[in-house]
Formats: sequence, structure tokens, C-alpha cells
Amino acid sequence: MFLKSLLKHSLIKFLSVGVVNTLLCIAVIFGLKFFFNTQDVLANIIGYVIGLSCSFVLNKRWTFKHSADTLSTAPKFLLVFAIAYLFNIAIVLGLIKLGLNAYFAHLAGMPIYTVLFYIGSRYYVFTPSRNQL
Repeated sequence: MFLKSLLKHSLIKFLSVGVVNTLLCIAVIFGLKFFFNTQDVLANIIGYVIGLSCSFVLNKRWTFKHSADTLSTAPKFLLVFAIAYLFNIAIVLGLIKLGLNAYFAHLAGMPIYTVLFYIGSRYYVFTPSRNQL
């Protein structure tokens, strides 16, 4: 009963989608680096693009139950993503430059990305109706 009521909150749903996207992103980034020796920025971009597609669909349909058309929502979603991503990649590259292992640097960049992306998604992209607050 508690879990069912908890899953009605957009933050919990967003975090659940985020877990799926994070695992997907990490698998892609690490797989590209390990199997193909892909450069960090390219691996990061590819990982996030794949996760972004999954995120848009799941957050629009499940997390926020947003009914506006995709054409009006997608540009806002991409803008919020771009802002969050730029913060993420700045952290990743900064930590690598400071000598942190690249794998840990990618993990360290994810929390700020997640926080910024939720706030932007919740209050700008998928503007909730009063009953969703």
C-alpha cells in the first residue's frame, strides 16, 4: 500500500525512470569505452542520447502523464536536457583533468544532471495540472 501511494509522486517516478536511464547510460558508456576504446566525450554523448530517448517517452507518458503533443514538448525537453548535460560533462571533464578515474568521473557527474533535469522537467517541460501537485 505504501509503495503504491509512493509511486504516485512524480519525483519517485522520475527517479525510477532515472534508475533505468542511468543503468542504460552507464552500460552504453562503459561498453563503448571498454569494447571500442571510445573517447570519453563521445561515449558520454552516445550514452546520454540513448537514455534521453527512453527518458522522454517514460517521463511524458508515465511520470508526468503529460497530454500535450510531442512536437511542442520535445524542444523544451531538449533544452532542459542540454542545460543539465552541459553541467554534467563539465563536471566529468573537470574531475578527469583533476586525475579522477574516468569511470568514477562519469558517475560523479550524474547527480547534478539528475537534479537539474527533474526540476526543469517538472516545472518547465511537463507542467503539471493542479491535481498532480
